[in-house]
Amino acid sequence: MRLSRWLADRWVMIVALLVLGYLALPILVVAALSFNRPSSRLSYDFNEFTLDNWRQPCATSDMCDAVVRSVQIGFLATVVATVLGTLMAFALVRHRFQGRSGINVLIFLPMATPELVMGTSLLALFVSAGVPQGFWTILIAHVMFCLSFVVVTVKARLAGMDRRLEEAAMDLYANEWQTFRRITLPLVLPGIVAAALLAFSLSFDDFIITNFNAGTTVTFPMYVWGAAQRGIPPQVNVIGTAMFAVALLLVGLSSLRGRQARRAALLTERS
Repeated sequence: MRLSRWLADRWVMIVALLVLGYLALPILVVAALSFNRPSSRLSYDFNEFTLDNWRQPCATSDMCDAVVRSVQIGFLATVVATVLGTLMAFALVRHRFQGRSGINVLIFLPMATPELVMGTSLLALFVSAGVPQGFWTILIAHVMFCLSFVVVTVKARLAGMDRRLEEAAMDLYANEWQTFRRITLPLVLPGIVAAALLAFSLSFDDFIITNFNAGTTVTFPMYVWGAAQRGIPPQVNVIGTAMFAVALLLVGLSSLRGRQARRAALLTERS
C-alpha cells in the first residue's frame, strides 16, 4: 500500500524522468563513443577506452575546417537573426499597427515550410539572380529560417512578462531607457539567450537547406554525411559532446541570471 501510494503521488515525476532519460540516451551514447577507439572505421561498437580523441580533436584537418566554418556561419546567423527577431518581437507585442495579424501568420511560414521546399526555392532564387553559391548564400538561408524561431521565442517571453514591474520602475522616477536597461532587458534576456542558442543550434545542425545552397563550401553536417560512406572518425563524437556541454553551460548561466533578475525586480517592486 505504501509503494502504491508513493507511485500514485509521484507518477508524473516518474514519467517525466523516463521521458528525459529517453531523450538524453542518444547524447549519452555520443559522449561514450567520444572515448572509444573503434576496431575499424566502419565500426560503431564500443571497443576500447581512450582519451586520444579528446587530446587530438583535429586529427582530421578537413573535419576541423568544416567545424570552424559551421561555427562562423552559425555565429553570424545567430547575431543577425537574434537582433532582427528581438526587434520584431518587441514591435509585435508592444505595438498595434495595420497588418500586425498578417505578419504574425507570415512569421510561421518558414517554420512550417519543409526544408526541401525552402532549400530548392532559395537555390532557384540565387541561380536566377546570378549569386554565386558559397559561404554567403548559406548565411542568408540560415538567417531566413532562424529568424522565425527567434521571433516566436522572444514573443513568448514578452507575453509572459508582467508590465506592472516596468510601471513600478517608472513610478520611482526611472526614465524609459533606465526602465528598459534595468527591468525590461534583464527579464527578457533569458528568452533572448534561449532564442540565440536555438538559432545557433539550428544553423550549426542544418544539412538540407545548406546542401542546396553551399556550392563547394563544406560545413560540419555535410562533412559527416560524406564521411559516413567511408567511416565517421571518432572525433566527430568529441565535437558533438563538446557542443552539447557548452550549450548546457550557457543555458545554466542564463537560467541563473534570469533568476537573479527576477529577484531584483521583486525587491524593486516591494520597495
